[in-house]
Order: sequence, then structure tokens, then C-alpha cells
Amino acid sequence: MDHTQQITRVSLVDAVVERLREEIRAGSWAIGSKIPTEAKLVAAYGVSRTSVREAVRSLVQLGLLETRQGDGTYVVAEDEVAAVLQHAIDAAAENEVIVVRRALDVLAAREAANNRSAEDIENLRAALAARRAAVAEGDPRAFIDHDVAFHLGVARASKNSLLFGLYQSFEKSLRDSVARANCFAVVDDPHGTVHDDLLSAIERRDPAAATQAATNVLDDHERQLQAPRD
Repeated sequence: MDHTQQITRVSLVDAVVERLREEIRAGSWAIGSKIPTEAKLVAAYGVSRTSVREAVRSLVQLGLLETRQGDGTYVVAEDEVAAVLQHAIDAAAENEVIVVRRALDVLAAREAANNRSAEDIENLRAALAARRAAVAEGDPRAFIDHDVAFHLGVARASKNSLLFGLYQSFEKSLRDSVARANCFAVVDDPHGTVHDDLLSAIERRDPAAATQAATNVLDDHERQLQAPRD
């Protein structure tokens, strides 16, 4: 066996794996988006199809990519830790997820009130405005997008990268939960007000009020989950 040739080939695959990792970490391909085709990656990296195929397979096994038969390969996590967390969340009982999310939401709200920037406030206000517009336009998918964007924005405003990373792992669960709670159908003012209260507390830099508002948002959400459906 030519050991030198084998090491060279494996090293090349590792190099492609690292390039793909860099693209994912840099946000070139957002979570949920499709990566370029094998042919495009071969042309971009100047390597063989075999090297690209093996590198993609490695990242699929690590949980960063997911291959969908007949459709392509999609980014599902930014790193291995996020992939492991996502699998754990998917396997957990809903009540367990809610308990952990409650702790993260309250912590994120408190830290956002302490550390938010003017830009964070603008982004949160825009997310709530878009959320209200989605209701007016009868667009439940947009409503979920903007509702999730608001909560992720609160976590981002905490300026704690570990907390934000943990919260991102709950994004799929949060989307599913908002859809199941049928929040879009609840257009009366009290439901929107709890989010406005949270934004106001963060803007005022009032961590105690932000903590209470975050708790109120979660209580409201759980009531919607438990409400009878027609």
C-alpha cells in the first residue's frame, strides 16, 4: 500500500471539510439553506468529486449537513455542539423543553435589559411590527418567522454568545411550538401586549421588569398551547 498517497488523499478531504465548516460558520450558507451542488463545490475548491463527496458525507455524519434525496444537501447546524443539542431537544419531552426554554428566556430577558444596544432595540421593534403586519395580512408563516426573530433578538441582545448559541438550538422547537399554540389566530390585544411589555422593559434597561415580562410571555404561550381547539 502507498501510505503517502493515502495520507495525502485523507488530508485533502480534511481540507475540504474545513473549508465547508468555514463557509457555514461565516454564514455563507445559513441554517436551513441548501449548499451548492457537488459540481459547483468541485469548481470552487479545485478538488475531485470524490474529495467533495467524502467531505460532505463527514459533515452529514457530524450533524452539520443533511442530505435530502432528490433535493440536495442542507445546513442544519453551525457546529457539532449545536447538532448534539438539537438532537437532544428533538428527543426530549415537550414539558422538558418548555422548562429549559423558560429558564433561557428569563435569563436572556434580564441580560438583554442590562446589555442591549440601540441597534438591538431597533431590531426588536422591527420584529414586533412585522409580527403585527403578518396578522393583518393573514400570513401565519411570516408571523412565526417574526415571532421567532423577536425571541432570538432578545437572546442576541444579551451579548452572551454562549446563551445566544444555546437559544439558537431551540429555534426549531420554538417554531413548532408557536405553530401548535396557534398564536396567529389570537389577535386580541393582550397577547401582543406581553411582547410589547418585554420590549419596553429591555429598552428601559429594567432587568426586573424584563424578567417578569418574559415570564408573562411564556405563561401566555403555555395558555395557548393548553387552550381547546375547535
